[in-house]
Amino acid sequence: MSVLIRSIGVHIPERRMTNDELVGRVDTTDEWIRSHTGIGARHIAADGSQTSDLAADAARKALEKAGIGPKELDFILVATATSDYLGFPSTACIVQDKIGAHGCPAFDITAGCTGFIYALDVASSMLEAKNGRHCLVIGAETLTRVSDWSDRATCVLFGDGAGAVVLSRIDEGGRGIIKSILGADGGGHQDLVLTQAARTKTFENPNPIHPFIAMNGKNVYNFAVKSITVLVERILHASAYNLSDFRWIVPHQANARIVQAAAKRLGLPEERFYMNMEEYANTSAASIPIALHEMSQKDLLKSGDLIMLLGFGAGLTFGGTVIRW
Repeated sequence: MSVLIRSIGVHIPERRMTNDELVGRVDTTDEWIRSHTGIGARHIAADGSQTSDLAADAARKALEKAGIGPKELDFILVATATSDYLGFPSTACIVQDKIGAHGCPAFDITAGCTGFIYALDVASSMLEAKNGRHCLVIGAETLTRVSDWSDRATCVLFGDGAGAVVLSRIDEGGRGIIKSILGADGGGHQDLVLTQAARTKTFENPNPIHPFIAMNGKNVYNFAVKSITVLVERILHASAYNLSDFRWIVPHQANARIVQAAAKRLGLPEERFYMNMEEYANTSAASIPIALHEMSQKDLLKSGDLIMLLGFGAGLTFGGTVIRW
């Protein structure tokens, strides 16, 4: 038995904001953003929509492609840093209700931009341990809602979107998820945060909490480049594959400069890494499933291809997954 990605669905908001539209908002230029990040645009969630709306739309599309009904699901996982509510209820429970998967276990995973990788490992392990059949794994974010639009170092980086995959456990050897490696460095937790008032008193400040993204760009950059190279080395050691065996490496779509630096360290041509942050910017937990969907639409993923997914993000967290497509 093996667990494979049966289908992919995405939600890309219609509103598209180019770099040029940011010029009057913050002290920046299209050239500066592209040269520092590789980003050219980002998509913004529609007014009134929530992260669960994006996630539910992506989920419905994935279920339809798979020919799976919502009541056939064993469980639903949503990886997100921008849940509909702070703390509870989980966005996964809201998605469960919106897609009509009543009674299906549902929960969120918080691992920053590595969330989708973490969720894949948890979901595939649960399917195998519980002899399950199908589950939904969703990465969904509305990061523009928590961006500081006065900070040019961070606001240019993020976009909104959702990607969902149906994982199915099937009696077919040789394909599916082969190996996952997860890790974290909690010592760097302050390098990338949703800032909030400290909760250290019995009675809280009555003022509402308005979190926004704050980042130590240099530390996060160094961590990300190191994480990619270390992950690749650990995956090769654990799986006994060579780099030449992989058709594609699909990293979290954070910053083109991070991927380019890691590729140089690994001695790989940049073209071996699939990147699409020029159009979507950093959509955190949604970036890898969105990239996989785009690759599938372009017919870049062939049955039997060996691919590597790499994530890194707040926590600080990192993780990688090997899949035989």
